[in-house]
Amino acid sequence: MTANISAAADAKPAASRVLTFDLGGEIFAIRAESVREILEVPPVTRVPGAPEFHNGLINVRGAVVPLANLRFPFEMPEQACDEDTRVIVLEEMVDDSPEIIAIFADKVTDVYEMEMENIHQPPGIGMQWRPEFISGIGRKSGRFVIVPDMTRIFREYLPR
Repeated sequence: MTANISAAADAKPAASRVLTFDLGGEIFAIRAESVREILEVPPVTRVPGAPEFHNGLINVRGAVVPLANLRFPFEMPEQACDEDTRVIVLEEMVDDSPEIIAIFADKVTDVYEMEMENIHQPPGIGMQWRPEFISGIGRKSGRFVIVPDMTRIFREYLPR
């Protein structure tokens, strides 16, 4: 009986709640439990000499939060903010430490249960992005949904 309980505890969840957002015409999905809040674009303080990936800071309820731009690691062209642009404030593990980091989204689209059995590894060829930055690829309403490896992206691009 104990073995069955242990095996059930080690099993992956059948579904995971995700937040989807648009970036550069692609749909991305991140774990909903990592999202602290979604904001309209606040005033951004640019940091001279900071890397392009995170060259801004924002004030989130009195806390200074780095603002990262996923367009950089995914090599997407810059796009001006518009009325749909949002800032997603996340809590992610970076080097075994929880960090509060904000990212831009062209548009936040949905929160839903993503079936984990339908998430597949990115193909070895034919990808326009670095495959190590992608945890998997799923589908929703006939479109591909990219699941970025936020921990790996932040580990590589945020200074420690």
